[in-house]
Amino acid sequence: MKEVRLMKGNEVIAEAAVRAGCDGYFGYPITPQTEVIETLMEMKPWETTGMVVLQAESEIASINMVYGAASCGKRVMTSSSSPGISLMSEGLSYLAGAELPCLVLNVQRGGPGLGTIQPSQSDYFLATKAGGHGDFRMIVLAPNSVQEMYDFVSLGFELAFKYRNPVMMLSDGVIGQMMEKVMLSAPVPRMTDEYIKEHYGDWALTGKFGGRAGNIVTSLELDPAIQEQVNEKLQAKYQKITEQEVRYEEILCDDAEYFMVAFGSAARICSKVIEMARADGYKVGLIRPVTLYPYPSKVIAQRAQQAKGFLTVELNAGQMVEDVRLCVGNHIPVEYYGRMGGMVPTPGEVYEALKDKIINKLK
Repeated sequence: MKEVRLMKGNEVIAEAAVRAGCDGYFGYPITPQTEVIETLMEMKPWETTGMVVLQAESEIASINMVYGAASCGKRVMTSSSSPGISLMSEGLSYLAGAELPCLVLNVQRGGPGLGTIQPSQSDYFLATKAGGHGDFRMIVLAPNSVQEMYDFVSLGFELAFKYRNPVMMLSDGVIGQMMEKVMLSAPVPRMTDEYIKEHYGDWALTGKFGGRAGNIVTSLELDPAIQEQVNEKLQAKYQKITEQEVRYEEILCDDAEYFMVAFGSAARICSKVIEMARADGYKVGLIRPVTLYPYPSKVIAQRAQQAKGFLTVELNAGQMVEDVRLCVGNHIPVEYYGRMGGMVPTPGEVYEALKDKIINKLK
């Protein structure tokens, strides 16, 4: 039976993990996402579902614990914020190379370096261009509400196991710390060992059951010819993800002449900007990428056929704008507006930037 609660974004991650049948959470506290592990410790799911909750000695340790548990076919996750995710980058590459499913939450804060504990979206490059060495990709989900923080935990696990690939939920300090009404779904049971053997026994470490040889989980291959084949297999998988898993939202785009592109909390701000612009007679629409990888390139390219110009709104120095320019090409302007270092713009500031950079120049 579903229930409704008023919850903080980080807290709802813990609730979602337990209800999604998560087998284990391994993490380390860092602002602004510490409430995830704090809430799990208060919930004590090990007493009700058997879920493991462990504070590791570091982010490096936690991502490698995820690797170990994921190799056994378990539904496992971790969470951190920007500097902590940087420390996990080697482990993320190992997970992708070994084709292991897992969920990683990044509640972004301002950088570079230790930066600030205030919200940011400056990890877009890290998440979408692969935060680690080698030719690999993570599926990247960008929630813009507390409800989506909840929903994307189940979706993240679903995609991770469907493609045997790490999934990153790229949130930020605004959504992690805000409180909203959330519809909670009924809990699902954790996977049994028998279920894992039946469904994932061809790759997971489940022992030498049925007289078969045991599996080996590794990302190491010293023969370059074989390693090339491994990479070709991975690239084919990423192409399939690109073709089948693009998610996005369009708001008032059918008659729009000017477009904004934004994700996460920046998209929430842009929703208000659209109201302000429409009230003044400007036909403005919003494209919100829900998956940052795979990116909704085709829909942006299609909308470019009707557009006079695009403005990306980001809480960074201008990262996603590069992808929008690749989609749009050179025949119409693509501009960027954003704030950095933990500063969050008001709808009024964004509206003035939209008029200054796009509308007034293209009337």
